[in-house]
Amino acid sequence: MRWFIGFLMLATATFADVKDEVQTTITSQLDAFLQDDFARAFEYASPSIQRMFRNSDNFGMMVQRGYPMVWRPAKSRFLEFAQDQRGPYQLVEITDSDGRVHTLRYDMIETPAGWRIRGVQVLPGTAFSS
Repeated sequence: MRWFIGFLMLATATFADVKDEVQTTITSQLDAFLQDDFARAFEYASPSIQRMFRNSDNFGMMVQRGYPMVWRPAKSRFLEFAQDQRGPYQLVEITDSDGRVHTLRYDMIETPAGWRIRGVQVLPGTAFSS
């Protein structure tokens, strides 16, 4: 029984560490977007995303056009951190400059360079005025 409690404590600590690292990655990318530092923001994208967009300029243009709330968030806060069949994910509530609230799912992947963003999905029905 004692080993089981120890295992649960270790698993909880590891989960909390991963959650902190994931949230740091997302926060760092959001900060980079606010500074129009697309090269730095691109570093937090997964290798597959980097291959898809080839360079930080293409990536920055995609974010500006497709995810304006991520490019210029008025505020953000972390919601649920969990894992499913697609892997670990972090839900983030982002309020855009017009006061609309969006919930985004950040799918994450661990790489040798740390946690990277594998994809972002705006969840349906989440843009409402605050």
